[in-house]
Amino acid sequence: MSAGGRLFLGVERSLRAQRWEHALSLRAEGRAVEIAQRHGLPDIVSRLLAARGVEAEDAQRFLSPTVRDLMPDPSTLTDMDAAAARIADAIERDETIAIFGDYDVDGAASSALLALYLRHFGREPAIRIPDRITEGYGPNPAAMRDLVLGGATLIVTVDCGTTSAEALDAARMAGADVVVLDHHQTGASLPQAVAIVNPNRQDDLSGQGHLCAAGVVFLALVAVSRELRRRGRPAAGLPDLLSFLDLAALATVCDVVPLVGFNRALVVQGLQVMRGAEHAGLRALARIARLAGPPDAYHLGFLLGPRINAGGRIGESHLGARLLTTADEAEAEALALRLHLLNEERQAIERDMLAQAEMEVANEIGAGEGPPILVTARADWHPGIVGLVAARLKERFTRPAFAIAFDGAGKGSGSARSVPGFDVGRLVREAVEAGIATKGGGHAMAAGLSLQRERLADFRDFVESEGRRRLGDRPQVQSLQIDGAVAAGGLTLELARTVAQAGPYGAGHAQPIFALPQHRVTSAAPVGAGGHVRATLKAMDGATVFAIAFRAAGTDLGARLLEAGSRPLHVAGSLSIDHFQGREKVAFRIVDAADAFA
Repeated sequence: MSAGGRLFLGVERSLRAQRWEHALSLRAEGRAVEIAQRHGLPDIVSRLLAARGVEAEDAQRFLSPTVRDLMPDPSTLTDMDAAAARIADAIERDETIAIFGDYDVDGAASSALLALYLRHFGREPAIRIPDRITEGYGPNPAAMRDLVLGGATLIVTVDCGTTSAEALDAARMAGADVVVLDHHQTGASLPQAVAIVNPNRQDDLSGQGHLCAAGVVFLALVAVSRELRRRGRPAAGLPDLLSFLDLAALATVCDVVPLVGFNRALVVQGLQVMRGAEHAGLRALARIARLAGPPDAYHLGFLLGPRINAGGRIGESHLGARLLTTADEAEAEALALRLHLLNEERQAIERDMLAQAEMEVANEIGAGEGPPILVTARADWHPGIVGLVAARLKERFTRPAFAIAFDGAGKGSGSARSVPGFDVGRLVREAVEAGIATKGGGHAMAAGLSLQRERLADFRDFVESEGRRRLGDRPQVQSLQIDGAVAAGGLTLELARTVAQAGPYGAGHAQPIFALPQHRVTSAAPVGAGGHVRATLKAMDGATVFAIAFRAAGTDLGARLLEAGSRPLHVAGSLSIDHFQGREKVAFRIVDAADAFA
């Protein structure tokens, strides 16, 4: 929601229905000056840090974070010591250990972290990743019993398990202990287990609720190593945990948790590890994704992550974990290619589903504002893609959105994505409590649910009623924070490198957005199958820059760019450095535009 900050370039409502505001408040101007003077940083870096709430005394540590300095004591997490002791017992007793993970990047990376750690001690744990379509999220009783039949006496669930009481009971009754390493929100009631380590459980006071599951697993491995040292194992005989940071960084970026504090250290140092290209699976995936130049957070989130996720969405859910645990080059190449092809298939399915969903929304909205929360549903949609559709609807219509896929039996699997200021996870939990949805939960910005088809109308009524009560009749205008204005001629490699000094950027540390005032579109054309629009922007002094607007075709922004007329535009976007055939050039990614009435 708009915070009512100072208008930037006078834009009250842009082509993407956003209000442009100064990212740097008047109060933060002084902090920017103090950061620059105290640390000798470039003005733009100081302004970017100040705009994102970094204090002067913290600036240097923010720019160069280390795991050693920022890692919390693992024992501050509830049940961590019990979890570490049980895993250490299993290592020392040569027990058979099984891992049950989630089918997304965080689940695959978490599973790989634990598996690689155990492999150091000669253990080769079975990894079970559920099928999204047939099994759904989290452990189920049959799968847990299968792991016990395979010999497991300890099952560790990663990125899941906190709400799986029935499945954990089944494992215990079959003769195995269970340790849960998770981060999802939960109620007061917890299942029975040896340990449930989850910084978002209600009795956890560690303050580490911002961690993804891989962050929790990394802390658990620190705790296990500490426990093994306490029992007499020499430090030299323990795994080098810093060598695992590439996996922790991948999960932290892809799970869209805030890149601050310990999370930031995981990503900064994890990218350094990744640049050493020691990991066969990540190395193969980077090649197949044509990653050019040193990896950064953008590559993790938009090139590597989607390919790993594709296995869990529409293919074989175990592929991501296999890729991240293999040391065999040939197997890594084969798995990376398989995931790449699945991702291309996923993109095609997503395009078709999104077109159908957008048509449904357009018919519902008509000439008016429409409901404050969107609910779309069809019987022929792929349940593994609904989260992506919900995200695209949220982006285009700037309001919370649900997408639900129903199977032949009338069971619906849905996902929701929200806008800042509206807790969609809470809304879903309330729908479950009201008996409208059969299962569901999540976070403020994303949630999942199960719903019977006959309750769809009730769900729409509930969502619309609650949406109007909390948001009002008119969807709120979102704010776009602008870090500064620059002309096309000022978009230099030097500026891009300077801006990168304050990175990496992501959730909680937003990518800087710059406005190009009074620029004209001299040429534009759609490119690729994803609905992108490439444009040439010309400043008043004649300087030009080539830019691209991702997924803009069919939107007001895309239509305005494709006009390529003489009317000037204020254009907002981010800059980065593209590496192509050994050469570097500035890339400008358009995120919004507004008519410039000069």
